[in-house]
Amino acid sequence: MLTLSGIITIFTTIGIIWVLISESWGFFASVPLKSFLFDTEWTPLFSQKHYGILPLLSGTFLTTLIAMLVALPFGIIIAVYLSEYAHRDFRKSVKPALEILAAVPTVVYGFFALTVVTPFLQSFIPELGTFNALSAGLVMGIMIIPVISSLSEDALYAVPKSLREASYGMGATKFQTSFRVVVPAASSGILVSVILGIARAVGETMVVAIAAGQQPTLTFDPRDAVETITAYIVQVSLGDVDHGSMEYKTIFAAGITLFVFTFLLNNVSFWIKKKYQEKYE
Repeated sequence: MLTLSGIITIFTTIGIIWVLISESWGFFASVPLKSFLFDTEWTPLFSQKHYGILPLLSGTFLTTLIAMLVALPFGIIIAVYLSEYAHRDFRKSVKPALEILAAVPTVVYGFFALTVVTPFLQSFIPELGTFNALSAGLVMGIMIIPVISSLSEDALYAVPKSLREASYGMGATKFQTSFRVVVPAASSGILVSVILGIARAVGETMVVAIAAGQQPTLTFDPRDAVETITAYIVQVSLGDVDHGSMEYKTIFAAGITLFVFTFLLNNVSFWIKKKYQEKYE
């Protein structure tokens, strides 16, 4: 059964790659790869058509960066507190409550960003538009905190007590032991949680589709409206575009770009994880 499960997983991945390549082949037969990668406009649904993926990439990168700037420090701090400082009974009650946040539908987060976070930010950033990357990224970060904190806490909790006792025996304080001994020892597990958090942010759809504005603008200003790759795929997949048309094929071109991006991200993270393991073994 385990072998069969592994084989099904492999063939599913191969099937996804085949669909992306076969469906996007017609798109790249008409649009030069250079234009796709370096054109600064993405307007396949307009009369003046441009097929540059850079605006979608910049929107994806910007919202992901904002989300990780929120989720990474808070997630790791929460994980260290639960693992090293909190009472066992408190840990048992708080950790499930954190994980409940991960079960909240993302469409709820999206409307929370649009109706609560954006008006709050506009109170001290008057030039902030109704749709913007900042509120979408902040709410995505809040959404990702349970993923990073839960997995990081598991990695920290698995560090042998002997390492902590050896650190205390050398005269280290609890803070020094937590951040100079336990965190480095659990770095590979923490890195995995960060990778999953980034993957969650890159693949998030509803929050950015509702709160970010669905405007493919090449910008790195978080106050501007942006569109991510996933939000564009949702926009075209609503049924208003004819099946098999050039506009329809753009979603597979965007999809294969997202696939390549996550593939490179996973390989880089695997290399970093390997280096960390070699350092601390």
